[in-house]
Amino acid sequence: MEDVQQPGSLSPPELAAVRRSLTDGRMAMTRRSLLRASAAGVLAAGGLGALSACGIPPAGRTDGGRSVDHSAQEKRLVFSNWTEYLDVSDDGKRRPTLDAFTRRTGIAVKYTEDINDNDEFFGKIQAQLAAGQDTGRDLIVLTDWMCGRMIQLGWVQKLDQAALPHAQAHLSPQFRDPDWDPGRVHSYPWTGIPAVVAYNAKATGGRTVDSVSQLLDDPRLKGRVGFLSEMRDSVGLTLLDMGKRPEDCTGDDFDAAIARLQEGVDSKQIRRFTGNDYINDLSKGDLAACVAWAGDVVQLQHDNPDIKYAVPRAGYMTSTDNLLVPNGARHKKNAERLIDYCYEPKVAARIAAYITYVCPVDGVREELARIDPDLAANPLILPDREMAARSHAFRALSAGESKDFAQKFADLTGA
Repeated sequence: MEDVQQPGSLSPPELAAVRRSLTDGRMAMTRRSLLRASAAGVLAAGGLGALSACGIPPAGRTDGGRSVDHSAQEKRLVFSNWTEYLDVSDDGKRRPTLDAFTRRTGIAVKYTEDINDNDEFFGKIQAQLAAGQDTGRDLIVLTDWMCGRMIQLGWVQKLDQAALPHAQAHLSPQFRDPDWDPGRVHSYPWTGIPAVVAYNAKATGGRTVDSVSQLLDDPRLKGRVGFLSEMRDSVGLTLLDMGKRPEDCTGDDFDAAIARLQEGVDSKQIRRFTGNDYINDLSKGDLAACVAWAGDVVQLQHDNPDIKYAVPRAGYMTSTDNLLVPNGARHKKNAERLIDYCYEPKVAARIAAYITYVCPVDGVREELARIDPDLAANPLILPDREMAARSHAFRALSAGESKDFAQKFADLTGA
């Protein structure tokens, strides 16, 4: 394969994207984390210090990451995840899902919210993985494009599908065969992350905003439009609006989408490119409309009835955060038991009710309705067949394409 992704130094635009994600990325300012000082503390602790490791140019390991599994003797596992990405008790002291897993299996879970950004976390663990060492983690959650990089490098273990009966039975067809992990040999999705159009009906005077064309061309929205600082979402939605498929995006297609967005910047139609910090601006009406992540929209609607959303007729973008077992993990079988447990509909419903992103588990609607009927009826959490069919994912990029596209997007956004 041309330009196979290698873990060397990141390009300047890629480093800039890391810094943006640490301060205003998708998980940095959710509605819940704004209400919790503890989440801010976790983010601050991550910092940029770990990026120093990103310059180490190790050779990728392709031996399948085989290591002695200690699951039978050691009834425990270590699980690294993003902040605010698993249910917690009202007092913030317990994890109901993990507690129930431990009661059933006897396996204790050390749960750590130490993933704040894909590249930053990659920098933490890459030297150990390149050296064939245990990272100290048995289960991690990373976004699809980073999962593809890890799999290419041979740093992720193949899962024992026989140990995953619930996951195999209940994985939604929408997520079964990504191009970066065909057949889900190495991964299972933790959640889907749709990017849609959101708007403040009060700020638009009651008008619906339902397309990228409207965001870019409607003079009544001038100066009050936001796009995301995540390249794949903003460019992907623009490609769809232009009649192109992000799954088949060529270099020329990408350049055309950048040019379309540049027109919006030059005309000052676009106010700015944002991470999760669009939340406050949209709620206040400083942004009348924007590209937004569906999980944020669901949370915002609890507090502000003026917040609406639309799924563009041309389609919408979906990425996934995914469960992986890194090479050298001491407790692979224990990790697989937890993955499979999370695919039981009752368990999956509890997780979905808390994080309010797309649930990748089929058969949860009835269980979720027992928790919250409104959530069970929300297509942003449980897409119906028609909505799932309108979902698109940006194709996997080579190392060269990634740097080239990131530079062009950085030039557009002024990053």
